[in-house]
Amino acid sequence: MQRLNLTIDEKLYEQVRAFSFVQKKSISQIIRESLTEYINNNAHAKQKAQLVLEAEDEKEILDILANDDFVSHGDFKSKFNL
Repeated sequence: MQRLNLTIDEKLYEQVRAFSFVQKKSISQIIRESLTEYINNNAHAKQKAQLVLEAEDEKEILDILANDDFVSHGDFKSKFNL
């Protein structure tokens, strides 16, 4: 696991602290679950992020990020009946 320093406003902190108590989960666990849900609900960005992680060099990463016409694997397969 990686350590993350996070700054949030006081109201949000109090809400998550109370939620943590009610759910009997740590704030860290709630944040991990929230981030996972956020990533899973943003398929387009998730696919681009995966390409960035798999990129071989900086030029390839910049090309991926600059490509606004990104097409998901599923969309490609559907378009070409694969």
